[in-house]
Amino acid sequence: MWIQVRTMDGKETHRVDSLSKLTKVDELRVKIMELFNVEPERQRLFYRGKQMENGHTIFDYNVGLNDIVQLLVRQKMAPVDVVKSKDKEAELSDSDSGCGSTQSESDKSSTHGEMEGQTAGTSAQTNTPELIDPGFGFYKINELVDARDLNMGAWFEAQIVNVTKTTKTPKEEAAEAHPEEEILYHVKYEDYAENGVIQLLAKDVRPRARTVYQWHQLEPGMVVMVNYNPDDPKERGYWYDAEIQRKRETRTLREIYAKIILGDAGDSLNDCRIKFLTEIYKIEEPGSLSDNPAGSDSPLKRSNGPECKHCKDDPKKNCHWCNCHICGIKQDPDKQLLCDECDMAYHTYCLNPPLTSIPEDEDWYCPGCRNDSSEVVLAGEKLKESKKKAKMASASSSSQRDWGKGMACVGRTKQCTIVPSNHYGPIPGVPVGSLWKFRVQVSESGVHRPHVAGIHGRSNDGAYSLVLAGGYEDDVDDGNEFTYTGSGGRDLSGNKRTAEQSCDQTLTHMNRALALNCNVPVNDKNGAEAKNWKEGKPVRVVRSCKGRKHSKYCPEEGNRYDGIYKVVKYWPDKGKSGFLVWRYLLKRDDDEPAPWTRDGKERIKKLGLTMQVEITRLHHTKKIFTSPGKTPKKIKVEMYKLSQEQKTLVKNDKQNKKLWDEAMGSLSLGPKFLNKVEEVFLCICCQEVVYQPITTECQHNVCRECLQRSFKAEVYTCPACRHDLGKNYSMTVNKSLQDILNQFFPGYSNGR
Repeated sequence: MWIQVRTMDGKETHRVDSLSKLTKVDELRVKIMELFNVEPERQRLFYRGKQMENGHTIFDYNVGLNDIVQLLVRQKMAPVDVVKSKDKEAELSDSDSGCGSTQSESDKSSTHGEMEGQTAGTSAQTNTPELIDPGFGFYKINELVDARDLNMGAWFEAQIVNVTKTTKTPKEEAAEAHPEEEILYHVKYEDYAENGVIQLLAKDVRPRARTVYQWHQLEPGMVVMVNYNPDDPKERGYWYDAEIQRKRETRTLREIYAKIILGDAGDSLNDCRIKFLTEIYKIEEPGSLSDNPAGSDSPLKRSNGPECKHCKDDPKKNCHWCNCHICGIKQDPDKQLLCDECDMAYHTYCLNPPLTSIPEDEDWYCPGCRNDSSEVVLAGEKLKESKKKAKMASASSSSQRDWGKGMACVGRTKQCTIVPSNHYGPIPGVPVGSLWKFRVQVSESGVHRPHVAGIHGRSNDGAYSLVLAGGYEDDVDDGNEFTYTGSGGRDLSGNKRTAEQSCDQTLTHMNRALALNCNVPVNDKNGAEAKNWKEGKPVRVVRSCKGRKHSKYCPEEGNRYDGIYKVVKYWPDKGKSGFLVWRYLLKRDDDEPAPWTRDGKERIKKLGLTMQVEITRLHHTKKIFTSPGKTPKKIKVEMYKLSQEQKTLVKNDKQNKKLWDEAMGSLSLGPKFLNKVEEVFLCICCQEVVYQPITTECQHNVCRECLQRSFKAEVYTCPACRHDLGKNYSMTVNKSLQDILNQFFPGYSNGR
């Protein structure tokens, strides 16, 4: 496997090859030194926030294929005089202590001022219920007001607990032509006491709304306060300012549509239908109620949306979201603990094990969020052994085999969708002679989908592909025909990848699937021979370099697609191990020349087929790493040739002329031309090549089924550009496009 190492500034990136998951961090540092010219002792390596330490393997840190390890280079320390450095440290410590004392005094003074302000506000609220005039500003202490939440832009009922002025430095006052002091109102929300005291400017505070408009008083253009829920307009929400846009009244219906004003920044929601028409309030101006004792004449309390969207704050309904997450019963709030991670509540007696009292810890975490303290790596500590990895078979194995170079568990980063998984015959765009470094890449191309298994098929349908990897001693390979041994009959317990034959094989599962490809009824006792072997179902054959020890036709490196073969006959036989095995004779039946022949080698050169090595992860761009000073050699690739029928079909598709002109520019890429066609005619809904395509007025192609699904959901716009198609849009299939796509990708419509 390989990984990428990148410097912290991102300016330099190199790929480190020939690694195993069992490679020690010490060995990795040596390889990095050769690429970056940085000594191992100056390297600090980080992966996913963890510093990699010597003595551990990259498997211990879960470093995967093509993952990025960050390199921080320690600076070389210059020689310093010991005496001078000690004097300097003493000098710095003295200055630090002086600064610290000054800072602490300023902190104390500021804290004292804050405590005085809080004490004044608290005493005014608790000890003095009457209104207190601070001598400035529109509002008095203890007055009931509406206060704006600066994050949401909604207004909430609050009470003023203190009024202060902002203090400005001499520089700020000198910068202003007419310096003015701003008034700060310290308010406390009535329903959200846990938020404490909030400081707001005068523009975010206004007298408590108390006048409800009648229907006949409402006119377009008026700015009022309404209840609205931006997430769900049919439910009760919070109180926002709104400008009435239109008013509609019929014999049975009254409607008001308004522009919701979200705060002071100018954000708004247009054409919102107001649901609660009997609760539209007049916005009171500052000073309008100065003659009225606001503290005594309190209006009726406005109702906001429910705090819990699941139970709608129904006290009789159990809820696992706003109450105990385990039992959901709304009782004993004093015995509920709130998790500091997921914000879910838990009764102390519902926990396992139950708690007898409230913990004294400042932070508390539920069992699902709590970290196992035994696995937490503290600063300066070495990496601890993972409990999960300690249970793996490799942890208790005494074998010295290096299993870390395997690629079977890397996982696919993409999947072949151009043809279904049960597709017989060649894969469009994959010519004979295509080479892949790893089996997972063969799986991604769709030629042979399993990562490890030698046969891909279904026991009730047939076999679609197989791999010759020299896994069975009974295999005989003569190039254009070979004898293949079926699967099974081996004990693979104990995490074994391969083993000796230990029992008889049976004609079931994949063995039966391969037998179904033979043009003759299945005989599970004696086998059978095809009446006409060329009429049998095609099998894609891949040869692996692992079979090189038994066959000269296997590639020297990687995996190679060798074309289509047919099953001639199959029969049971006694293998070299002494157990019964099923054997199959397959012959090549492909128009393209075999890759080991002279014609095949010339064709590979013309098509520019090279070993595909890179496996790129999702969200990573593919990058070709080359040695310094070397440039990749350009290979002239044979152009993709269209048949006369294909040219005619492309010419007939006049609706997509612009798209075809773009695709035709890639004919010089050879087989990769089909990749361009796939990209250009990709359905934006299902992310596959369009099937039964509808070419819209706006020149976009969508599958008919995808567009029907969109219309069923009452969305009558183009999925690509949102162009309005109309409710009665005629979905006429573009037959010209469908015919040419069937030519380029035969079988892609199967199962769709």
